[in-house]
Amino acid sequence: MRFGLNNKNLYINTSYQDFLERDWSIQTGISFANDQSDIKINTSEIEDVENSAHLKITLKKYFSSRYKLNFGAEYFITNFKENYTDANFENTYGFDNNIFSTFAETDIFFSKNFATKIGLRGEYSQLLEEFNLSPRLSLAYKSGSNSQFSLAYGEFFQNPKNEYLKFNTDFTAEKTTHYIANYQYVKNKQIFRAEAYYKDYGSLVKYNTDFTLPTSTYENTGNGFAKGLDVFWRDNKTIKNTEYWMSYSYLDTERNYQNYPTTATPNFASKHNASLVVKRWVENWKSQIGFSYNYASGRNYTDPNKGGFLTEQAKSFNSLNLNYAYLISPQKILYLSVSNVLGSKNVNGYQYADQPNTEGIFDRRTITPAADRFFFIGFFWTISKNKNDNQLDNL
Repeated sequence: MRFGLNNKNLYINTSYQDFLERDWSIQTGISFANDQSDIKINTSEIEDVENSAHLKITLKKYFSSRYKLNFGAEYFITNFKENYTDANFENTYGFDNNIFSTFAETDIFFSKNFATKIGLRGEYSQLLEEFNLSPRLSLAYKSGSNSQFSLAYGEFFQNPKNEYLKFNTDFTAEKTTHYIANYQYVKNKQIFRAEAYYKDYGSLVKYNTDFTLPTSTYENTGNGFAKGLDVFWRDNKTIKNTEYWMSYSYLDTERNYQNYPTTATPNFASKHNASLVVKRWVENWKSQIGFSYNYASGRNYTDPNKGGFLTEQAKSFNSLNLNYAYLISPQKILYLSVSNVLGSKNVNGYQYADQPNTEGIFDRRTITPAADRFFFIGFFWTISKNKNDNQLDNL
């Protein structure tokens, strides 16, 4: 299949903020974006043009050290048009959508150790002819001089994607509800953070064809969930001139949306993810030497030779990376890095033939990275009033 893609993007924004009398402050801004995509699939030509604008104003009032108020309004304008042309057919699709929302949020400090943030957002979509109200709440308790517990709850809405709205507008907004518990400890160049969460998805878009088409049947009956745990540890104290951090994420998620025939774990989600990063400064060499290791458990895929939907799992992802930075001067750095030093044969997934071969087997090809290793050489020059600023901490 011959495929071509050309994109043009324009984005402009401006903002204004000021302090007013009696502890009031104002922030306001406006942005405009134009996105154009020219797509060619065999003999078909598709032109997508989206013009959008965002206007926002926020007012803040500082009543005391125990109470702050933040409220405002937003207005989103979207115009989307698609022109489709091939040898036998020509048509135009598109939609206009204006969304108005207003919000209020307050910070209340009951004591030096206990605080809450309470918010409420109301949003009306002109295209969907729907109004949604989203409550949000978070609580934070300082359990010690260096530690804190927090809980958060919130409801969030979003309009279906353009690829659905251009063919059908009989939708409701997709919804998710978040429950999050967090613990954080920070002391003397050491950070520990753990977060558990549960997210419930509802009113997700489903359609009954392999791809989104004008003739597809669309509905808002999809659902799903995501629950997991994130753990992070960073230490710049224990080993002299050495900083390291470790992270681990566990994710259990299932969805029944898009053209899924049943509830399944999406192919973009991996259950286990872990990483280790180490950086060491060698003063005599004026150099920083570092390495990182990344791991991700295999992602699900569908094997038509075995039946089932997203029931098979690809091999896990492994990558050991090395880097070296030389400080030429306080603001000039020479940087070299190599990814996947061991040359692990990582797999992004598999692509199967549409039809079985003469033996009744669906042939497949392995989708791999463009290259097993990637080399990078860069020169960083920081220009600032402070002649000692550089990008070493970001490398």
